[in-house]
Amino acid sequence: MFMACSDILMVEAQKCKPSGKIKGKKPPKDQCRPGDECCVEGKFYTTYKCSPPVTGHTKAILTINDFDKGGDGGGPSECSGKYYHNSIPVVALSTGWYSKGSRCFENITIHANGRSVKAMVVDECDSGRGCDAPHAYLPPCQNNIVDASAAVWKALHVPKKDWGWLEIVWSD
Repeated sequence: MFMACSDILMVEAQKCKPSGKIKGKKPPKDQCRPGDECCVEGKFYTTYKCSPPVTGHTKAILTINDFDKGGDGGGPSECSGKYYHNSIPVVALSTGWYSKGSRCFENITIHANGRSVKAMVVDECDSGRGCDAPHAYLPPCQNNIVDASAAVWKALHVPKKDWGWLEIVWSD
C-alpha cells in the first residue's frame, strides 16, 4: 500500500490529540508581567497530556523562558527544584516530551538558523495545566514546545529582536 507524505503527516498528527480545556482566570493585580501572554478570564485553553512522537529530527517551536529566580518561568525547575541562570543552555519540554521527568538532566540538541546547540532539560512546559500561580498565570504550553533560556537563543545566533518564537528541529 502506498501512502502519500500528507497521509503520513496526518497519521503522525493524530497520535496526539487534545486532552481537554481549561477556563482562564484573571491574574491577580501585578501578577502578569508586561510582555507576557497571561490567561484571559473566561477564555478556554486547549490542554494536552502528550506531544508528537520523538524522532531523530523532531519538529518543534522554540520559545524563550527566564529560568532565573523571579523570572517569568514561574517556580523552580521540576527536575531539581532549583533556578538556573539564563547564561546556561537549559530547556523546558512540553508535557509529553518531558515524559514525567524521564529526560531530566539529559542533553538535547537543537538545530535552527544553520546552527546547533546542546541544552539540558531541567523543566516541564506544562501542556495540561496553567492559568494559576504555579504557572505564572500563563496558558498551558502547546504540545510541541521547547522553552529555552537566553543562552540557547544566543548560541543559535538568533538576533535578540527575533527572540520568542522559532521553528526548530531537536533530537535526544
